[in-house]
Amino acid sequence: MQALARPLLRQVARQRPCSSTSTIKDTNARSAVINVLNNIGSKREVQQYLAQFTSVSSQQFAVIKVGGAILTDYIDVLCASLRNLNQMGLYPVIIHGAGPQLNKLLEEAGIEPRYNEGIRITDGKTLGVARKLFLQENLKLVEALESWGVRARPITSGVLMADYKDRATYEFVGEVNQVNAESIKAAIADGYIPVLTCMAESEDGQVLNVNADKAAAELAKTLVPLKIVYLSEKGGLYDKETNKLIEAINLDEEYDEYMKKPWVIHGTRSKIRDIKTLLDELPRSSSVAIIHPASLERELFTHSGAGTLIRRGTKLLQASSLDEVGDLNKLKQTLVRDRGGLDAANVVDGYLEILDSKPFKAVFDENMEALAIVFPPEAGGNALGHLATLTMTRSAWLSNIADNVFQTLKRDFPKLAWTVKQDDENLTWFSEQADGSIARKGEVLFWYGIESPDEVRELMSEFVQHGRQMFGDINLESQIHRAAAATERIRARAADLASRRPQQARAFSTSARPMQRTRVTTSNQVRTYATTNPNPPLGIKNSEKDYPSKVALIGARGYTGQALIDLLNRHPNMDLCHVSSRELKGQKLKGYEKKEIIYENLSPDDVRRMAEKKEVDCWVMALPNGVCKPYVDAIDESGHQEAVIVDLSADYRFDSAWTYGLPELVQRSKIASATRISNPGCYATAAQLGIAPLLPYLAAAPAHPTVFGVSGYSGAGTKPSPKNDVTNLTDNLIAYSLTDHIHEREISAQLGTPVAFIPHVAVWFAGIHHTISLPLNQTMASRDVRQLYQDRYDKEKLVKVSGESPVVKNIAGKHGVEIGGFAVHSSGQRAVINVTIDNLLKGAATQCLQNMNLALGYAEYEGIPAMK
Repeated sequence: MQALARPLLRQVARQRPCSSTSTIKDTNARSAVINVLNNIGSKREVQQYLAQFTSVSSQQFAVIKVGGAILTDYIDVLCASLRNLNQMGLYPVIIHGAGPQLNKLLEEAGIEPRYNEGIRITDGKTLGVARKLFLQENLKLVEALESWGVRARPITSGVLMADYKDRATYEFVGEVNQVNAESIKAAIADGYIPVLTCMAESEDGQVLNVNADKAAAELAKTLVPLKIVYLSEKGGLYDKETNKLIEAINLDEEYDEYMKKPWVIHGTRSKIRDIKTLLDELPRSSSVAIIHPASLERELFTHSGAGTLIRRGTKLLQASSLDEVGDLNKLKQTLVRDRGGLDAANVVDGYLEILDSKPFKAVFDENMEALAIVFPPEAGGNALGHLATLTMTRSAWLSNIADNVFQTLKRDFPKLAWTVKQDDENLTWFSEQADGSIARKGEVLFWYGIESPDEVRELMSEFVQHGRQMFGDINLESQIHRAAAATERIRARAADLASRRPQQARAFSTSARPMQRTRVTTSNQVRTYATTNPNPPLGIKNSEKDYPSKVALIGARGYTGQALIDLLNRHPNMDLCHVSSRELKGQKLKGYEKKEIIYENLSPDDVRRMAEKKEVDCWVMALPNGVCKPYVDAIDESGHQEAVIVDLSADYRFDSAWTYGLPELVQRSKIASATRISNPGCYATAAQLGIAPLLPYLAAAPAHPTVFGVSGYSGAGTKPSPKNDVTNLTDNLIAYSLTDHIHEREISAQLGTPVAFIPHVAVWFAGIHHTISLPLNQTMASRDVRQLYQDRYDKEKLVKVSGESPVVKNIAGKHGVEIGGFAVHSSGQRAVINVTIDNLLKGAATQCLQNMNLALGYAEYEGIPAMK
């Protein structure tokens, strides 16, 4: 759980090493940091990149250029990230500038800056100020790293050698012509991170000012690192036409295109050109990242990355016939390499016969480290394409060739379906490329581009009935001769679905790296997300249950039960079969239109008998606190362990055997593999989402966050009380449970830090407003705090972050959370955040449906209206 891991990260980061620190402590600290990284990306991603980084000599890991603004505004963020890298045995080479600080000092000294073609002219006075400043800033960074427990060594001379750039014009400005790396290697060998400043020396010993970016590039040419990182307070390069972050640039394919853009001028043009020149001299495994210091770990250890990633990329080739592929022996070797068994070659020969007789499109790189083969839909039709083969070497995964291939597929095939074995190690990556999926008997069907819920429902039903016989298997491990028949069935089924698709459907695209995903507008104008979350893994369970999933709701009388019934009524893949309410027994269920349902009064014995017969796939307990245990025990005793239980009460939120179902903070793969899920409380959901991004920056005890919460009276339930009496609440605000509220305990336990919670109830019906005060362990500005929240929730579809404080009346009826305000005290040591949530929806029913979707193998947002 990310929320639990971050306090541990803060604890690890603040430990100082000493000569007596044992190997056990180092190992424990390393494990703690890796656990934190596992919550940023998948465990597989972290292990892959860590293995890659440790496979080269230490100085070849990374060169990181630190701008002067980073040293002024984000030094603690930088030190925390470098501490984590160092704890894992990684030693990046740091080189820093100090441009903003130099401008300020020159102004104070009355020295007028002079430039020529954007380059600072460095006369004797300027050089004197710059040299003193750079040494001070170098010592400042080294001391800051030491205070975070990182052994750092200042290296201020002897590494960068330079010629005068043009002495007559620029005076004491140099261009690096040689890098002496011995002192860098020696520092790393002694266990220190080397910290260099951008001052060079001429052959006769004259100190020269050099551009920090260019100095970093020359260091990289000598050290040949896997990563070159330019830290920027902007967090990357932005397209000035769209004002959106450029997430990746593949120079081999996109360089000329970018250089023609009207906004790529001056500094931006020079930066892209210089990076291309640098990467042209380095192996293809090297890449450049322009990122914010807070995103360093995400960039280094996840496929999705952060900021702007620039790489040479890989020129992809395409073929529509075996003749166009060219080297058939290489193609055969590529198809055989992922397959075991003595008959692998014969299977591949059979597959090539199919390719020789059927239309296909192949996408591959020159060395065939990556290969995709698609059977296209018929010309002029709206049918699905069928991804029959996708094979990648380990190098292709790590160098993002897989992403490039799928970008090409997405462009050429608007609709695509494919299947993967459930134990495929790249299941997470496949889920990121898809709009939806379903698991069945050890296989997972993925798809993108399908616009209508009816299409999705029909396609899933067909997969459940026919499995691999219909869709084939991109791994081609057996029965590969079925591919031709599978293609025809896909075409026929998809064409039939397309002919029956509602005419009012239209797709909305949302940006994601590296793919685009779609939101769907159905014919009744309810916008529903059909995608899985792009960041975390889609953990899919093997299931033998029939489709759609059968759901029973125990305790359907309350407001939350009614909200969930409304959601299930619109869910294409869930069938509500039983609703239980003692008070409403015998009455007809209102608001569910799929079929007529009569309220029952189910006892634990009834539930046990139903569970023994496996009549229900998912049980939802919408009962008051302390009531649902007999029902849970009955299901456990039935032996139907695959049945999913989601409990909306607080009964199991502190039970370690149950999974806490807050998808934005808990790994989705953990929820997806769970059968016992405790749904978080409404107050607790909003509070945790409002605090989590600042966990690493919270002041130490006894200071702690304080949450002032106000809920509408629906939170008091349907049973009459002073807290839901509108007359009593009019012109009033009622405080209650001022200490030791159960949500206070829940919030504190899940975040791993004490939190004070003070609840109130007001006269409106639905909606919660939190004002959260958070003491900080470092000075921060409002923009810094807001950036942390925007980065943390950038890909979360049900979390909206804005600069303005959210208004509680605007959240009622919405299925997400709004976070804003971001005020910081004049001391810079206390932040105040506002959060709003509908207590019946994202605070209860909507979150329940997220958990049900994940646990039952559906797309997380299936059936959930989009945030507006």
